[in-house]
Amino acid sequence: MADPRFFTVAGPFSVAEIAQRTGATLGGAGTADLMLRDVAPLETAGPEALTWLDNRKYLDQFRATRAGAVFVQPALAAGAPASATLLLTEQPYRAYAVAAQAFYPEPPPEPGIAPSACVDPTARLGEGTAVEALAVIGPRVEIGKRCLIGANSVIGAGSVLGDDVRIGANVSVSHAVIGARVRLYPGARIGQDGFGFALDPKGYVKVPQLGRVIIGDDVEIGANTTVDRGAVRDTEIGAGTMIDNLVQIGHNVQIGRGCVLVSQVGISGSTRLGDYVMIGGQGGLIGHLTIGNGARIGAQAGIMRDVAPGETVMGSPAQPVKEFFRQVAAVQRLARKKGD
Repeated sequence: MADPRFFTVAGPFSVAEIAQRTGATLGGAGTADLMLRDVAPLETAGPEALTWLDNRKYLDQFRATRAGAVFVQPALAAGAPASATLLLTEQPYRAYAVAAQAFYPEPPPEPGIAPSACVDPTARLGEGTAVEALAVIGPRVEIGKRCLIGANSVIGAGSVLGDDVRIGANVSVSHAVIGARVRLYPGARIGQDGFGFALDPKGYVKVPQLGRVIIGDDVEIGANTTVDRGAVRDTEIGAGTMIDNLVQIGHNVQIGRGCVLVSQVGISGSTRLGDYVMIGGQGGLIGHLTIGNGARIGAQAGIMRDVAPGETVMGSPAQPVKEFFRQVAAVQRLARKKGD
């Protein structure tokens, strides 16, 4: 069970209710009226707990689990304990996520403005919004309904937030238009100056950063991630994109819908990502590139050229994945020969 000091469990829910919510079908013991009171990992789940299996590495734990119900793919169901009710689905982890949301629903913000918060009189706050201690809401800011502005966060002049936005502690937002259901985790920095300088023999000349940051609906931006505003056009992040902690997004970058950027990714200015691009941790992209829809970039890859739609690349400088592994194998063969 999750620590009750931090999380409040809902329910219980019957197996039948969970199946209905997730679209899973019953198998195994098939006890539809079994009441489930919590979620838990395979190895610790008890007879009133719900768990999941989505990786063959954990088949031994699956065979030994005491869980009352398990989400599992039909192809892996044969090893289940006789006592377990199976919830059969091709996407067990997704089904678990839906079920876990039911057991641990996120509490709504408690509306109101903390006495120590500073809200400009020209700002507009939607119904049900909460502003925590020492937050600052600047002039002409528009905040939608049921939003949460965390402690010590600053929403700069003219920024717009849609409904159900959640902003963690110590976040800064400026020059930004943000959609609905967006989450900015603690320490995120949105809309600061981009890194733009013109070269001159006497020194660098700063280029005014005159764009905005446009963030679509259902985007998550992780802790201590930075998104620079555009220089002459907007920096944009498409709907449904998930950005991990400690990511740097430069000015004028265009990110499509449903992309995934893992921690410590860096994207230089004016690079464009299509829809559903995935970039592994510490991937680095130089500026002015085009990354096609559905491209996959491996961890620590150095991207110095355009990547075609659907292409998978790895290494630094990045190469098509098959070529990368051929080169790794060739180096290993050379190393073995030298050792001999």
